[in-house]
Amino acid sequence: MIFRMRGECRHVSRCWSACQWAGPYTPLLVMLLSGLLLLSLTRLGLVVWKWERVQATGQQAQILLQGIRVDVIQLGLIALIPLLLSPVLALKPLFSVWRRFVGMWVLIALVWLVFMEAATPGFILEYDVRPNRIFVEYLKYPHEVFGMLWQGFKLELFFGLAMTLLAVLAVWRLLAPWQQAQATWSAGKLWLCWPLIMLCTLLAIRSTLGHRPANPALFAITQDSMVNSLILNSGYSVLYAAYSLGHEAKSSSMYGKLPREEIFALTGAKQAEIPTLTSLTPSNTPAQPYNLVILLQESLGAGFVESLGGKPVTPNLEKLKAEGIWFTQLYATGTRSVRGIEAVVTGFQPTPADSTVKLDLSQKNFFTLADLLSRCGYITEFIYGGESHFDNMRGFFMGNGFQQIIDQKDYEQPVFVGSWGASDEDLLNKTHAQLLAHHASGKPFFTLAFSSSNHAPFEFPDGRISLYEQPKATDNNAVKYADYAIGEFIKQAKASPYWQNTVFLIVADHDIRVRGESLVPIEHFHIPGLILGGPVKPKTIDVIASQLDLPVTVLSLMGIAAQHPMTGHDLSQIPADYRGRAMMQYNANYGWMEQIGDSAADNHVVVLREGKPPAFGQYDPKRKQLQTTPPPADAPQLANRALANALLPALLYKEQRYHLPE
Repeated sequence: MIFRMRGECRHVSRCWSACQWAGPYTPLLVMLLSGLLLLSLTRLGLVVWKWERVQATGQQAQILLQGIRVDVIQLGLIALIPLLLSPVLALKPLFSVWRRFVGMWVLIALVWLVFMEAATPGFILEYDVRPNRIFVEYLKYPHEVFGMLWQGFKLELFFGLAMTLLAVLAVWRLLAPWQQAQATWSAGKLWLCWPLIMLCTLLAIRSTLGHRPANPALFAITQDSMVNSLILNSGYSVLYAAYSLGHEAKSSSMYGKLPREEIFALTGAKQAEIPTLTSLTPSNTPAQPYNLVILLQESLGAGFVESLGGKPVTPNLEKLKAEGIWFTQLYATGTRSVRGIEAVVTGFQPTPADSTVKLDLSQKNFFTLADLLSRCGYITEFIYGGESHFDNMRGFFMGNGFQQIIDQKDYEQPVFVGSWGASDEDLLNKTHAQLLAHHASGKPFFTLAFSSSNHAPFEFPDGRISLYEQPKATDNNAVKYADYAIGEFIKQAKASPYWQNTVFLIVADHDIRVRGESLVPIEHFHIPGLILGGPVKPKTIDVIASQLDLPVTVLSLMGIAAQHPMTGHDLSQIPADYRGRAMMQYNANYGWMEQIGDSAADNHVVVLREGKPPAFGQYDPKRKQLQTTPPPADAPQLANRALANALLPALLYKEQRYHLPE
């Protein structure tokens, strides 16, 4: 052991001796070399792990070479602040301060890089991409996230902590010679070399002599988003995500620009105070408008529904579909719960920015179903099993028409509580009790209930279902439990006095683990949707539909004749020649799909990408495959329609023109 430690010390000493020509910048040079080695090795490990998908791109060498380029950018950014301070702190009178400061800076930087790379495999397993903006956003919710990690990701958690502790020890030993370093450069030499070092660092950070500095879009060299993320390192990916979150306003022009008049013309908007304001003529005309209950289901993609090509884990949904309006080609607008809430509750189109549930300008005077229905005399409420402040839901809802919110603290003796709060069973029992109370009050009501049991770490009570697979805590079993809870709730509802005058919408917020090798994995945006209730007549809708169409459709079925700003279509009354469309925001890519003809081959797709020309393809829903094709004859018109629809919501948000008339 003694000989080994002496050998390691001699190895460290030789490394420092080789770098001592850098004088006061020696620890930064050591950081550069060790950082490049660390990040290259971890990238190589990820490439080997995902070799099948990497090999399919044919870009193996470029992935590793461009990765080094990203690593140089990252390490240059880390070194920037010490370099800016060095002309003063690295002088002989302050060298002891410089020694302590830069030593601690390098220690923290290298340990942070190790931590981020250690967190990467688990994140890729869950999200099929390196840590990104989701990683940043989850930092706001330590209680929920730590509970999720502890219950479902213990191995990944302990691995990350162990690697971080080892990194602290290794870097501390690596920096040991620096603790005795003395100033060897004169002030003249320091000030003479500093401009050249800064210039080289700034060029390394910019990484290009082009008009714009390098960003993640520059390294999107394949059509597989996961593979593209391997080119980055996780520290860079997260820092860029944090930067982007602080510059959301710029995201509206990432795909290009169109004149305002053309945006309106291509989307059917008008030059008015509320450009998308529409008058709804309902398909139902009851004596009194019906109630509305929306069951927003966590991560319930089509892959969990057998009749949609998925696994047989939703037997209750399969039985209920014959009793209501069933959508066979319904597509989510995004990959996050807040994006699903945005679409289903507000009818707002997706943007490359964050969901409006979380953005500043939409926290009040922003259209929601609750805002409209509360003006019509409805009781409006949101029911959740967890803490409603998560993802800013409480703030957004209370500012935009929801009168009351029920969350985890309001459950008395719940059947089961997991990392994300009370179980779906408790959620829907509470919902049933609330609906009975609302019915007794004599007032119409709108209730939004948001499930959470089908969220990692997939916790639910024992004895409710026969497990689909072992072990218990899997997504398939959690979905089967969520389906069980829906079935029990609908049984209660059918036996209750509110059933006959209530419209129920059961729909997913998004699919689970949205991933794929195409620019937009459309098959993972496919979700089930069902509208049922006393006044609903059974029907199957096979045309392409978007989550955006659902709030307009349920209002029509409820008999609500009102003005609203939503751009969705009323699918309860469509002509025989109707051809649907769907829009999907997938990381930085925006997918627009529209049905041109009668066959599946006529589902034309255009994908807008930052800093790149649009890509075109055709999507076959039966084979669940997006095939890239040469631009069609109407490519310019198709691309402009997609671009106009990507730009319109950003314009409406920025100018605060998505609300009801006063």
